[in-house]
Amino acid sequence: MSCQEEIVYGVAGTIGRRGETASANGKIVSFFAAIVLTLTLSSLTMSVSRLVNGHPPNSSRSWNVALNGHLETIKNSPVPNSYPWAALPTFPARPEANGEIRGKVIYEGTLPKYKPLDMVNEPTCAKHYTTPQLPENVVAGPDNGLKNVVVYIAAGIQEEPPRAQPVILKQWGCRYMPHVLALAANQEIWVQNEDSVAHTVHPMARINKEVNRSQPAGTPPFVIKYDKPEIIQVKCELHPWMRGVFVVLTNSHYSVSDESGSFSLPDLPPGKYTIKAWHEKFGEQSQVVNIGSGEMKELNFVFKVTP
Repeated sequence: MSCQEEIVYGVAGTIGRRGETASANGKIVSFFAAIVLTLTLSSLTMSVSRLVNGHPPNSSRSWNVALNGHLETIKNSPVPNSYPWAALPTFPARPEANGEIRGKVIYEGTLPKYKPLDMVNEPTCAKHYTTPQLPENVVAGPDNGLKNVVVYIAAGIQEEPPRAQPVILKQWGCRYMPHVLALAANQEIWVQNEDSVAHTVHPMARINKEVNRSQPAGTPPFVIKYDKPEIIQVKCELHPWMRGVFVVLTNSHYSVSDESGSFSLPDLPPGKYTIKAWHEKFGEQSQVVNIGSGEMKELNFVFKVTP
């Protein structure tokens, strides 16, 4: 080999070795650049997550680079995957179930005795009955049950808007049916005459406006409405034995006891209530009761009467 050829081969070898060295150095630089980029992106991701979750960025947090390429916090590590889109959904609390108060109204003692009603002057009404009719201000049933007692929530519940459904007062056989009519303030009373004779409806209100209206046979119903709570005696000017009562209340949580004395106050939210029982002849009683969610509670009233 000539001197010139040796020089050429020497130069080529030197250039090749320098190329290999440069290639290796480039791979090393790329490796470290990848690590730096990973650290930067991870730090940026954590900062954004903390800002979204309401935490200020913490520049003093230090990280260790593990050999497997994962990042670990030294201390105070947040819960993994604590991102807003990964949060569990929240559901509204389950509403409390309504409860019920039920019971009986009874009497102790001897009930007063009443004479039968005299309908001799109105034979068209008298013919409706096969037995003598008694006044309805005291009506008893089996086992000393007391009928026509209004049991209602007097305290513990808010006033309510009036019911859209009206209550009906019928005049049949020269009697008001029902004898005791309970309703909420501003609820309509539809008065209808089912007899073949004329009647008057005279509710003797003192707090509300007094009404005295005639209703001939075959005429359409008319409407009465009261906006204030009140117990109102009702009479017919043409038939003096026709008597009734309107009990106007502040809410729709009431019940009128049946012949067995039974009553029920359903759909009551949990709470503390004052329950009153009112009777036309024997007056009023009250009790305080607490009712829980979905609870059914028994409550009884006893009226002590004398003849």
